Amino acid sequence: MMMRKITAVYDTETDAQAARDRLLALGLRQEHIEILDQGAPEYSGAGTTAEHKGLWASLKEMFIPDEDRRAFEESIRRGGYLLVASVAAEQADAALEALEGTNAVDLERRQEQWRTEGWTGQDTAAASRTATAPGSKDPDEQTIPIVKERLRIGKREVAQGRVRVRSFVIEEPVHEEVRLREEHVDIERRPVDQPAATGGTGDLLREHTVELQETAEEAVVAKEAIVTEELHVRKRGEERVQQVDDTVRHTEVEVDDSRSGDRAGSDPKRKTSPADAPRRMP
Repeated sequence: MMMRKITAVYDTETDAQAARDRLLALGLRQEHIEILDQGAPEYSGAGTTAEHKGLWASLKEMFIPDEDRRAFEESIRRGGYLLVASVAAEQADAALEALEGTNAVDLERRQEQWRTEGWTGQDTAAASRTATAPGSKDPDEQTIPIVKERLRIGKREVAQGRVRVRSFVIEEPVHEEVRLREEHVDIERRPVDQPAATGGTGDLLREHTVELQETAEEAVVAKEAIVTEELHVRKRGEERVQQVDDTVRHTEVEVDDSRSGDRAGSDPKRKTSPADAPRRMP
C-alpha cells in the first residue's frame, strides 16, 4: 500500500488535536498521526528510540523544498504545532478535505510576516557549520575537502485542481393538454296537439318520474420518477515520464609544487578530482 504524508501547522495545541480527531474519524490509525512541538523528542533531538529519531528524519526526507521544511522548523521554534499524518494514497484527498475546515496556518503569509521581522529562511545549523572553517586544530596540518554533488530526484504530490459534482433539484413548468368528456341533461318542451293513444287516458293521467345522471371527466395528475441518465464519478491514475535536466558540481584540487626536483614522481600541475581522492579501505 502506497502511503503519503500530509502536514499542517497550527498555532495552538487545541487546533492541532481537533485536526487529528478529524483524521481519526476518517479511519486513520492513531500511530500514523503525530503532533510535533518544542517539547517533542523528535524535534529537540532528545529521543533515544529509533522510532523517535526516524520520525523527524523522515520529515526531512519528504522531498519537499528546503524553504518549506525550514518553515516547519521555524513554526515549531516559535511555539507552533506541526501535524504529520501518514495516509494511504486513496485516502489522501479525503484527508486534505477534512483539514480544510481546521484553523491551519497559511505558511506563505506567515513566512512573509517573519521576513519583515528579520527571518531569512536559512538553516541556522547549516550556517553555523559553514561559518566554521574546514581543517584541524593543528596549524601544521590542514584538510581541504573534495566535494561532489549527486543528483537526487524524489516525488511530491501537488494539487492540480478539484472536480466537484453536485446534484440538485430544479422545478420547471410543464404544459400538457387532455381531452375531457361531459354529459348533460337537456329538457325540451314541445307543443303537441293530437289525440291520446288507443287504450284511454288511464295510463297517461298518473305520476311519472324520470331521472338522468349528468357525468363529467376531470384531469387527475400523478408524478413518477424515471431515471434518464447516470453520472459515474471516479478517479483514474496515469503515469508519465518526466525528463529532469540539471547540473551537479564537484571540486577539484590543483597542486602547484614549487619545490625543485622530482619527489616521488609528483606532477606539479596535476589536478585532483573526487575520483582521484584517496579512499580508506576497510
